[in-house]
Amino acid sequence: MTLGATNHTDIERPKHDFYATDPKTVELLLKRIATDNIKLPKTIYEPACGQGHISEVLKKHGFNVISSDLYDYGYGTPNIDFLKRTEKMDCIITNPPYNVALEFAKKSVEVLKPNGYAILLLRIQFLEGKQRNLFFKLHPPKYVYVHSSRQYCAINGDFTGQKSSATCYAWFVWQKGFTGEPTIKWID
Repeated sequence: MTLGATNHTDIERPKHDFYATDPKTVELLLKRIATDNIKLPKTIYEPACGQGHISEVLKKHGFNVISSDLYDYGYGTPNIDFLKRTEKMDCIITNPPYNVALEFAKKSVEVLKPNGYAILLLRIQFLEGKQRNLFFKLHPPKYVYVHSSRQYCAINGDFTGQKSSATCYAWFVWQKGFTGEPTIKWID
């Protein structure tokens, strides 16, 4: 184990970089969005749906969710490469594979309709890096919602034996057309 490792562990990363989002993490996001009076459109696209952990929470809250993934995890429409999509969308909420997180952020902003939202669950370290810095200068997020308590993303969707996480996660919220400095807020 080395300090420079991306996840500070000697555990091998899962196939396809699949880390499922804990449903409570999505619940906390929706509570924060409601507090800030953000009105999400009725239809939301989840392009890295995995086993449906984000999609199911959104559906429970009355949203129409279109779910797809590049791989078949038994939920949504498989074999859809989000990075090749071109149709415009009103809202995207996802936890992308971290190894293509920047590509997902770029594509999300690109395919948003005016005033649409792209909301990505990312490690707080997504703020670092020269390439991401250039992206942020062109497309600043409107909000960065930092979780004040550690959230758990389950390797390959297996929440049994769930452990605490050493990773700090944040929801990065882009609104198409926003210019200015991001507002950082905390999710309690």
